[in-house]
Amino acid sequence: MIPRYSRPEMVDIWSPENRFRIWFEIEAHATDAQVANGIVPADAAKAIWERGGFDVDRIDEIEREVKHDVIAFLTSLAEHVGDEARFVHQGMTSSDVLDTCLAVQMTQAADILLADMDQLLAALKKRAMEHRMTVKVGRSHGIHAEPTTFGVTLATFYAEFERNRNRLVMAREEVATCAISGAVGTFANIDPNVEAHVAKKLGLNIEPVSTQVIPRDRHAMFFATLGVVASSVERLATEIRHLQRTEVLEAEEYFSPGQKGSSAMPHKRNPVLTENLTGLARYVRAQVIPAMENVALWHERDISHSSVERFIGPDVTVTLDFALARLTGVVDKLVVYPERMLANMNRLGGLIHSQRVLLALTQAGVSREDAYRLVQRNAMKVWDADGKADLLALLKADPEVTAALSDEALESMFDLGYHLKHVDTIFTRVFGDN
Repeated sequence: MIPRYSRPEMVDIWSPENRFRIWFEIEAHATDAQVANGIVPADAAKAIWERGGFDVDRIDEIEREVKHDVIAFLTSLAEHVGDEARFVHQGMTSSDVLDTCLAVQMTQAADILLADMDQLLAALKKRAMEHRMTVKVGRSHGIHAEPTTFGVTLATFYAEFERNRNRLVMAREEVATCAISGAVGTFANIDPNVEAHVAKKLGLNIEPVSTQVIPRDRHAMFFATLGVVASSVERLATEIRHLQRTEVLEAEEYFSPGQKGSSAMPHKRNPVLTENLTGLARYVRAQVIPAMENVALWHERDISHSSVERFIGPDVTVTLDFALARLTGVVDKLVVYPERMLANMNRLGGLIHSQRVLLALTQAGVSREDAYRLVQRNAMKVWDADGKADLLALLKADPEVTAALSDEALESMFDLGYHLKHVDTIFTRVFGDN
């Protein structure tokens, strides 16, 4: 994590203070459950809650000596609680604390990311509605294809991020599990009802079987989902970057008063935010593989996963939180140029209507092969003329074409509205009845 790409709320989740606070709650809730089991006196559990505390610097000091973070925490906790601290951690192992805490942190992070996506979805919907019928050319392979609208383009991203939101809800559920099962996960020294009690208090599910650690396939699923979200961030960022190219310039990032685009060229207005988002997305995705590799641990547990998770837990969630917030701002303030979209679409002399002419010829009795040949040979003349020729005029002058289609029929093939007749259907499918 670096401050440049961090937001405070997400950073706080991964702070030592929050981590140790969660550790304390796990231990304190566990002692409450042990009271009912007759393992911990009620007054001891009460004292742990009342006097329980910790000091981050002191924990670090102790850890430098004992080389064990959970023991260092328990020692610091005992310094605050006193004699009753001997009842803390009864029958538990370090992973019970570490893994349950990580589950809490990931669910907290997921909740922020879900809120981020809600804001992005709202921005996408607003701009899609605004440009529902803003006509632009659709491109395949980067080349003009057929007409669409900018609203439809934005609707595709809305639908994608809505799917991502649903995936993240499932991923949150996947990692929201509590394990308080003791050494090698057999509950030999702690009753399963302790786990159930702690899970309920922390808003988690119980882990059905936890070999001393929570299975890391859950974590892999979580980080893989964040990687998919990052890929969607990059797809939208890439679309905006392409639209901002000088030769296209159908949309561009908002350029604020006083902003500078280049240290050398005063005229520059660069897509720096979406380029930044592309890089951030790459970073998030790069952390998915280590999460996958964490699944294969030795026997009931090892700690090869631990160092990885200390990096990727904070880094991935903090980075994606920042990226989603930045992308929302880009979408919300995106400058759109409908006139340029229309001009670009008309640049190639009607080529965007070629398929409709092809289909009309086949309907008129011409074989598909011949129909394709007739339309293509005229279309290539328009290409070669760099848009200075007109496809409709060339088709009207082609006797093989006019033998099948009248001038009036050909003219009807060049109606722009034909391509937009199902825009409302698409919007209803994506947004419902609005």
